[in-house]
Amino acid sequence: MIFKYIKLHVVKAYMSLGLFFYYKKIHVNGLQFVPKTKPVLILSNHQNGLLDPLLIATQSRRFCYYLTRAAVFKKPLVAKLLKGLNMLPVYRVRDGWQNITNNNEVFEVCKDLLKINEALVVFPEGSHNINRKVRPLSKGFTRIILGTLETYPDLDLQLLPIGVNYENPKAFADSMYLNIGKPISAKMYSNLKKADAVNALKKDIQDQIQLLTTHIDDNYDVVIKNLEQEGADFLKPKLINHYLNSGEKLVGFSTSASLLKPFKKVLTMLLKIVLGPVYAMWTFVVKPKIEEQEFTGTFRFALGVTLVPVWLLIVFIILGLSLSWSLAFNIILGIVFLALLAVKI
Repeated sequence: MIFKYIKLHVVKAYMSLGLFFYYKKIHVNGLQFVPKTKPVLILSNHQNGLLDPLLIATQSRRFCYYLTRAAVFKKPLVAKLLKGLNMLPVYRVRDGWQNITNNNEVFEVCKDLLKINEALVVFPEGSHNINRKVRPLSKGFTRIILGTLETYPDLDLQLLPIGVNYENPKAFADSMYLNIGKPISAKMYSNLKKADAVNALKKDIQDQIQLLTTHIDDNYDVVIKNLEQEGADFLKPKLINHYLNSGEKLVGFSTSASLLKPFKKVLTMLLKIVLGPVYAMWTFVVKPKIEEQEFTGTFRFALGVTLVPVWLLIVFIILGLSLSWSLAFNIILGIVFLALLAVKI
């Protein structure tokens, strides 16, 4: 158990460092609403592949367990790795009706985790989609809530809605905004009939998540094009939703153009040259094989946290052996500084 927590701390620290170099800015609002010791079911919209759970894991200040689509657990080695990172497989209809019953065992595990005051992350939309819209919620998460309360009626289970917001989810050096809502006590649904409780939970959580992220309900393509042309700041979902509902633009609705944009382009080009082999791997090998655009950021980030350190180590060794170790160290520091400038400006 001690080894597991040490491993989780190391992985969390490394992922946090990787996200720091990957995102221009990570804004978090509502950290005070995250229960520190109570059992909590975190319920979030899902836009951006595995980056959504990574951002919640590193920014929420809780070690969490995650319900993850079962398809990624097919290979035994991958399954072992994912389970070691607190990920639990959940089966969907597309995985085959014969596998749906496996969810019963998974939900029992969830109940036991919540009983000991753990945090569990569920994406109740049931899938990911890059569109800025909260899709209808599946009822799987209600089974966990109502089943837990049925088994442990005195448990003070908290439901925590979260909205993840990206400026441009497919872009490198993007900015994101993790918007955490106020927790809801699950006990308020325990006295309702099961069907009524399911409907109330789905509606209440849907309403809360829609307040925490940009939610475009109708005429999506037309509305999103209009918002982009008007320079809407997608890191301010409250202002955008107000505009969509009332037509009124409040102060801060639009982003301001950066005077450093040309300089940033130069720095980014230099970084691509310095990280040439990694950039070539991304451009010509990995990116063309991505079938779902929601995984663009995920694969780019994964490539960065795995291959960039290896490439920098190779450069360091070559320069150290051919020139001097002190010069090699300074050059690596220079590359790191270049990366910071290219991302943060």
